[in-house]
Amino acid sequence: MKFHLDDMSCGGCARSVTKAIQTLDPEAQVSANPPARQVEITTTAAREQVVATLREAGFPPREP
Repeated sequence: MKFHLDDMSCGGCARSVTKAIQTLDPEAQVSANPPARQVEITTTAAREQVVATLREAGFPPREP
């Protein structure tokens, strides 16, 4: 699943996003692109769980 994260602007943000998602699903694969403010996540977690986790981490997602 792919998301645009307006608030992800640096490597530190990308690490925070990755940590939040891997807290939800330790096996998740996260590919973050801070300059484009996009993230691609491969996980077995439900989309709703991923969206809620990103919001809680301070990175409200929107569709790319």
